[in-house]
Amino acid sequence: MKPNNNTNKGVDYWTNRISELEMPALCSTVKSLEKLAKDDVSSLALLGRSVMHDNALTSRILRVANSAIYHKGSSQISTVSRAAIVLGFDAVRNICITAKLLSSLLESKNLAQNVYQRLIKLMAKAFQAAMIARMMLSHHDEEMQEEAFIASLLYHIGESAFWSVGGEFTEELDLTLSQCETPAEERSATREALGTSFLQLTQSIARNWGLGELLIQALNYPEDQRPDIRAIFLADKLCDILSQPTLNKLELAKRMTQAASFTGLEESEFLVRMQRCANATHKLAEVYGANVLLDYLPEPQRFVAAEPDLPPIPLDMPVYQANLNVQLAKLRELTGFAINKADFNQIMQTVLEGILEGVGVDRCGVLLLSPSRKQLQPRVILGSDADAIKQEFIIDLTDKRGLFYQAMEHKAPLWVDDPCSKKWQGQCKELLARHLSRQGFLLAPLLVDSKVIGFYYADRGPSQRAFEDVDFQSFIHFSQLANVCFTVSSR
Repeated sequence: MKPNNNTNKGVDYWTNRISELEMPALCSTVKSLEKLAKDDVSSLALLGRSVMHDNALTSRILRVANSAIYHKGSSQISTVSRAAIVLGFDAVRNICITAKLLSSLLESKNLAQNVYQRLIKLMAKAFQAAMIARMMLSHHDEEMQEEAFIASLLYHIGESAFWSVGGEFTEELDLTLSQCETPAEERSATREALGTSFLQLTQSIARNWGLGELLIQALNYPEDQRPDIRAIFLADKLCDILSQPTLNKLELAKRMTQAASFTGLEESEFLVRMQRCANATHKLAEVYGANVLLDYLPEPQRFVAAEPDLPPIPLDMPVYQANLNVQLAKLRELTGFAINKADFNQIMQTVLEGILEGVGVDRCGVLLLSPSRKQLQPRVILGSDADAIKQEFIIDLTDKRGLFYQAMEHKAPLWVDDPCSKKWQGQCKELLARHLSRQGFLLAPLLVDSKVIGFYYADRGPSQRAFEDVDFQSFIHFSQLANVCFTVSSR
């Protein structure tokens, strides 16, 4: 393709055209939000006002803010400023940017079918990469997670914005790139046509729009080992592989190994998290009203190519991640119960909700001793397969060498990391191993006036996730505070 005088203009021309003529609304929204982020005093109130004139944007923001992925509370969020208080300014700012970006790009009109399809594929890849980057930083603070999410989403904003422009030159370049055989040929053809590269265009837009230092650093130094930049880089590489029609299984396995090592997880557990993340991305795209992306997002099962012998995962099961905000809210409720007497069932429901949604387990319950103290029976079970587990979860305490009997005698919490290992083999008999998670479980005595009347139980068996020390400590915190509440209530 010969350079066209209308297109071979260079990076400044394309930056100005996209910012001022093609996508002024997105540019203006992003600049306004970035400006608000620097104003700690008035940012919450101004955030609501800055989008209230755009009814469609406001509606989309509230729909996302109230989705299960973001909002764990029971009451609906009805205003943007309220969303910022509940979810935090950074989360809502990024919801705003994401919603505006999706509407600006995906609702582009008068694009040729091939050009529009190229744009959709690019946006689907960016959306999935943003979710993966945030997931990979789950052990870091929420501010870092949100910054990485938006930086990943905008990692190819120059290319996305260019395709959304439409016109004859985008159709010509699309045809030329479809005939290229290697990425190097594609980069060369792009530079010849536009007078710049998509990377340089993204860098220029990032500076011009004030898209944040993290995005600029990630673009300029992609191999940097800072955790946020590393997460962005690996998420982008994984989604590059997954977006290809023919999956390169060796390359996928290599990147999955690198990503698992980065997170400190076993590869099998990281694979499960990737599948969950892919599933969550599909759901979030629907909430954003971006259904057009669904056909181009990687299916959760596609990750299994990196680990073909892994057992199937129930993808429709909700998986709770550790949530410090939920933990704090439930601990405050329990503190109130410790000051003012509360009903036994109210205390039990609150502590189990805190363990399930706050600590982030698949299922948890309270098991109570029978009057003869020879059996444990479930009183309440929450989470996955709760009804089935409640029917079968009866523990015999007649064997004094058994784990539950020993736990009752010592009145101490236990973290059983592998019920079938030699460490626990003498205490976890066949019945115990059959009913409890092979991935390990947490156990703590339910005490009233220092007397054991039952146990708190939690596991992550269905999602095949392991516990960490911070999970065990949070579980203990909930059980100890609940014991105080039960003791107060009994007096």
